[in-house]
Amino acid sequence: MVQKQSAVGERVTNRRVLIGSLSGSVIEWFDFFLYATAAGFVFDRYFFPTDDPLVSLMLSYLSLALTFFIRPFGGIVFAHIGDRIGRKRTLVITLSMMGVATVAIGLLPTHAQIGLLAPALLILCRVVQGLAVGGEWGGALLLAYEYAPERRRGFFGSVPQMGITIGMLLSTLAFSAMSQLPDDQFAAWGWRVPFIASILLVIIGLWIRQGLDETPAFREARGAGDVEKLPLTATLRDHWRSVLVAIGAKVTETAPFYIFAVFVVSYATGVLTFDQSTVLNAVSLGALVSTLMIPAAGALSDRLGRRPVYLGGALLIGLFAAPFFMLLGLAVDWAVYVAVIIGLGVIWPAVTATLGTMTSEIFTTRVRYTGITLGYQIGAALAGGTAPLIATWLLAQFDDAWWPIAVYLGALAAVSLAAVASAPRVTRRETALIASRRAAQNARHDAPQTV
Repeated sequence: MVQKQSAVGERVTNRRVLIGSLSGSVIEWFDFFLYATAAGFVFDRYFFPTDDPLVSLMLSYLSLALTFFIRPFGGIVFAHIGDRIGRKRTLVITLSMMGVATVAIGLLPTHAQIGLLAPALLILCRVVQGLAVGGEWGGALLLAYEYAPERRRGFFGSVPQMGITIGMLLSTLAFSAMSQLPDDQFAAWGWRVPFIASILLVIIGLWIRQGLDETPAFREARGAGDVEKLPLTATLRDHWRSVLVAIGAKVTETAPFYIFAVFVVSYATGVLTFDQSTVLNAVSLGALVSTLMIPAAGALSDRLGRRPVYLGGALLIGLFAAPFFMLLGLAVDWAVYVAVIIGLGVIWPAVTATLGTMTSEIFTTRVRYTGITLGYQIGAALAGGTAPLIATWLLAQFDDAWWPIAVYLGALAAVSLAAVASAPRVTRRETALIASRRAAQNARHDAPQTV
């Protein structure tokens, strides 16, 4: 009877853990895609108005890109707190910050009302979001990973990654619903509703997380006194090679996503002749398929191993880069759906589902939060927000030819394949170096003192 009650309690806890880790990830990406959408046709007019609409749009997109460069700093700060004080407390702080900043955006007065103070406050809110998001991903991932049963870590670690596509779908639905309003009502208050309504997700996430204890791995480390005083210093000293592996693994998770889900819209409607609604519907369907495939790929990694599933996905991304654009070039609607569903919905999930668990396994508990956060956020800054810009630049340089973009994706896949393939060797080397350093320290400590 006791054993049965224990099993039931464990299942309830695991369910709360998965929902708690997923909720923060959904909010993170819901916010990101809300802002990305609003940057294209709201913020340029109401917060960055100029005589030149192109300048206004670029200023609006610059405020969007700002997050990618703020996130690593937030990651360093909150990863330090997470490795020193605990995962749970850090997640409560980051989720609260994200919620307050997102709701504040929905309440901000416009440039017409308060002048230059409006874009300044918008950027301030964006900076707060960037700092919070920088620490949120690592905490959400470790909440799932460090609670997971040993044989289900792949599945548990994949659940936070579902937040990317769920956040995309929710933000698309939110703005689609508000866009049904008359133009004057949308301009007056309709665009604000999704930002303000995000508080509901935040409240649910905080309620779930407050009911959880600290992760078992961190409790064990704290009980043994094995908590690092300066996690960043220890990570850069002992695990810098693993950080490079994590950065390399991230680039093929992030850049193809922005090509398959974001750049494809401007390419298919600008260079090609597709209707915007067709492409957006294809991206939404691809995101839906991806949401289902991510946990399936995570579960598969529990059976086959993280590296084989990741490497298979990265290799397929490199190989599919050219067929993706060739399908689009057929200029028929069904080809857009096939291209996006295969790229975003079927191939990409194998990479994103395994990324968090795989990188968590190459760092020790005492620096795990810091290690995975550095790899993830630096990789995102290098290859995430820059991917659409690089693809657009390549189109301009090569007269709208798609093949340089395919080569770019192939090169990123090669970087990730090399990085992840080297992970076991890197881990063994770092483990040996740490053991050697500790042995030398113990020898000096135990040596007889001479007078």
